[in-house]
Amino acid sequence: MSAKRKSTPLALIRHGTTEWNADGRIQGSTDIPLSEVGRAEVRSWKVPAEFRDFVWISSPLARARETAALLGANSVAIEPRIREMDWDQWEGLSLADLRKNFAAELAEKEARGIDFQAPGGESPRQVMARITPWLADIAKAGKPTVAVTHKGVVRATLALATGWDMQDKWPVKIDWSSVQLFAVDDEGELTAERLNIAMAPA
Repeated sequence: MSAKRKSTPLALIRHGTTEWNADGRIQGSTDIPLSEVGRAEVRSWKVPAEFRDFVWISSPLARARETAALLGANSVAIEPRIREMDWDQWEGLSLADLRKNFAAELAEKEARGIDFQAPGGESPRQVMARITPWLADIAKAGKPTVAVTHKGVVRATLALATGWDMQDKWPVKIDWSSVQLFAVDDEGELTAERLNIAMAPA
């Protein structure tokens, strides 16, 4: 009988709102800080007590680092592998811009699901490949972890956990002001444990 796999909790939190979020612009790797609205938003969040003693890490982008600090993390390690998906030539544009100016190209790319790729940018599949060794490192360390990251990384993690190919609608509607709790076992396999854990104070 095989030994039972050990499982390490991994909680993902997406950063607060930026001016580009409010304007509907694609941020990707562009280093946009939180807006004043975003800072107020994050200050209103209260991380559930179960996560307070977790190890905290953050994407290197300012909007994630500031979110971690505002949430009260005392010590935050920076992890480049959980930065946002790179959209390269399409960063700074809105979805409306893309539908107006690149309609045929966008439709063809969207049909690819996890192989969608903006010109010069990354695909979700590449993000999944980028975070897979990181997940293995989390499992090896065996320390419950909170990661402050981005929508693209949460999507990639959800896809790895559920087999979602991104060609259909999300398997679950994500509340971006909540904690998404996964578990990674000692072979790097992911499961979605509890999603949309509220951070708003009761």
